[in-house]
Amino acid sequence: MKIVSLKAISLFVKIFSGILTSKAIAVFIGAEGLALIGNLRNFTSAIQSISILGLYNGAVRYIAEFKEDVIKLSKTISTVFYLGFTTTIFMSFFCYFFAGDINDLIFPSYNNYSYVIRIFAIVLPFFALNMFSFSIMNGFSKYKNLIIINIIGQMLGLSVALVLIYQKKIDGALISVAIAEALILLITLVGIIHRRSLVGLIQVERISFSMAKKLSPYTMMAFFSAMILPFVFLAIRSYIIDHISYKDAGFWEAMTRISKYYLMLVTSIMGLYIIPRFSEIETVKEFRKEVFGFYKAVIPLFALGLILIYLFRSFIVRFVFSEEFEPVEELFLWQLLGDFVKVLSTVIAYQFLAKKMFWHYIVTEAFLVIILYVTSIYFIKVFGLEGAVIGHLVSYLMYFGVILLIFGSSLFGVVNENEKPSE
Repeated sequence: MKIVSLKAISLFVKIFSGILTSKAIAVFIGAEGLALIGNLRNFTSAIQSISILGLYNGAVRYIAEFKEDVIKLSKTISTVFYLGFTTTIFMSFFCYFFAGDINDLIFPSYNNYSYVIRIFAIVLPFFALNMFSFSIMNGFSKYKNLIIINIIGQMLGLSVALVLIYQKKIDGALISVAIAEALILLITLVGIIHRRSLVGLIQVERISFSMAKKLSPYTMMAFFSAMILPFVFLAIRSYIIDHISYKDAGFWEAMTRISKYYLMLVTSIMGLYIIPRFSEIETVKEFRKEVFGFYKAVIPLFALGLILIYLFRSFIVRFVFSEEFEPVEELFLWQLLGDFVKVLSTVIAYQFLAKKMFWHYIVTEAFLVIILYVTSIYFIKVFGLEGAVIGHLVSYLMYFGVILLIFGSSLFGVVNENEKPSE
């Protein structure tokens, strides 16, 4: 119960920090600045995911499995550390020496912020080291420590962001994005210091190619959701900048931020319940019962919440941002409908992760990122800024259709008592 309470506090702090930062950006910088920050955030998120190769979840699993076997634990830690270290250093050099080209990509027709890219390149190894430390703590089930570190990290990041935004406006906001994740390392090191004996297990000769092969599916699964999806959002926002305006790109970023805040509540519930429960069930009958049980218990409340958000959209926009962002109100309907379908599909798609349906996950995620980009660009050409959120709805409707095709027989077909899902 204490862990659940801490998670609830961590979630509240995360949403509160996001809203307060958004308000500061709206007051001191405006919609154009929000577009720049959105582009930088997508870029840094993608590069951070590439730098750690999506190894975090795999490391957690195998550290937990081998924590009583020193040799296997050493192979796991050594492989993850050196693979991540090598890739991170490569990405750091890439970002540092190509900062000018990256600046032109993510800040088209705007001031030169190459120095921000170089700051990010310098602190990137600290982010990777932090995630490595997190994987060890998670693997050893130090959940309480992890949550407390996250809470403190969120508050530290919020404080630094607010100070930088107040003092240096857009430059400060961009710097805060570049250094945010690395700041948590200082706190993480304190949390893991009692596990310093594990440092001796990190040995070059213990790098295991068989372990790297075991970890490769996690890298592939992270490729689309954690690496490619941010680039898709960056490409869509850049298209809005090039063909409409920076300010409109800021409005779209504002809408996606509001969406992210309320979706955190739903995804946290799904993460706590759906995946563990799906991992346990063995038959189609149980799978169907869990899916429709979740739909009956949670979806009506979620739908009601979305209706209230739509009705109070004017207040929400002014509360989170400012009057300058009034045009964002026109984007709510399509975004809310898209998020509703997104949650419906995600509940079922969690079965890919729970049952390690590797290729199903890869193919459906690839379909989603491609169709999200194509539909967004097409509808932006037809309807202007509103087309971005129409594309969001259409892409998730098509994704939901694919998910239903895969699991249709499990959800709606004749049930054999011992039939397994996806058979």
